[in-house]
Amino acid sequence: MELILKEDVQNLGFKDDLVKVKNGYGRNYLIPQGLAMLATPSAKKVLAENLRQKAHKEKEIVAAANETATALKDLQIKISAKVGAAEKLFGSITSIDVADALVKEGHEIDKKYISIKGGTIKRTGPYEAQIRLHRDVVVEFPFEVVSEKK
Repeated sequence: MELILKEDVQNLGFKDDLVKVKNGYGRNYLIPQGLAMLATPSAKKVLAENLRQKAHKEKEIVAAANETATALKDLQIKISAKVGAAEKLFGSITSIDVADALVKEGHEIDKKYISIKGGTIKRTGPYEAQIRLHRDVVVEFPFEVVSEKK
């Protein structure tokens, strides 16, 4: 089944991509959730025209994403958490905590665009997250988890 994505779908594609998926996935999940629409010949023509019009706007968006990426590379973030014995955390650090720390520094990035290597964090130390600012701009963002001061 050929579909046109209306929104970014993790591990499948980005908005306005033409993708092939299994019939059940498209019919039972993507279309009812409003994430995709059928790729009919008329829909493909409309998509091609929209992509032509969006091409010059895309350059500005990529430039802004690159600017944000350079700002993030210079940023040093330390996330504090309660720590028990052997530097183990009470709870864990997730992409939500990284997003909150970035908001405090003035960078509004949605948590769904942040992926931490290895999933959740259970110990203190340096870690890296991958932040997708645009389909062409992905930043490796280093941060550190430290213990809360008592």
